[in-house]
Amino acid sequence: MIFLGSGSLLWRAVDFAAAAGHLIDLVVLPAGQESAAGQRELPILCVDDVNTAAAELRVASTDGIVFSINNVTILRDPLLDGGFRVYNIHNGLLPRHRGLPEAAIAHAILNGDSTYGATLHEIDAGIDTGAVIDVEAFDIGPGDTFQDVMIAGLRACTQLFERNLEDIAAQRVTARPQSPDTGGYYGRRALDALREMTDHPEFGRATAVGVFAGYYPELAAASPRG
Repeated sequence: MIFLGSGSLLWRAVDFAAAAGHLIDLVVLPAGQESAAGQRELPILCVDDVNTAAAELRVASTDGIVFSINNVTILRDPLLDGGFRVYNIHNGLLPRHRGLPEAAIAHAILNGDSTYGATLHEIDAGIDTGAVIDVEAFDIGPGDTFQDVMIAGLRACTQLFERNLEDIAAQRVTARPQSPDTGGYYGRRALDALREMTDHPEFGRATAVGVFAGYYPELAAASPRG
């Protein structure tokens, strides 16, 4: 198995897979994060753009499985046409919450969504458009803030990975195409649009990043809660 991404969500998945007896062929990290593996004795590759390392991934791979977890790089050819089975754990319900999780969560609260969650899906040439394998949904309470939803979303991501790992390894999963009618995309423009929504009655909740202030400084600066 090959893992792409960064942060605690990625390492939690790597450690879980290793503990379950799966061979970790390679962990691909952003350039400059060479020390992120800590004391783990694993093969590490650090690159500016994983799409340029398709050849290295083909050499390393023993089972053709690639997991993209907390990976901000959009995967493209030749990696996608390299014969891999590539899976993403997305913090958001697809297709409703495509794009950046921080933008999707803020807008989910502003839009009055009562449900959020995470999605395990195949990666195709689009952005969060691949066929869905599994979903972990949860309710958004009337007092839940950005921090609350983000924490619950990260927990849902972990649950999805752990619940489906063995079936993916054994090729027992079935993917279903996403609905073309209920999609929403929350990218950079959606983040920028928040500047014009400060009068929204739920703006405080939607931008109350709490412990995630260091990760999303723009949202933290916009929040009336500080």
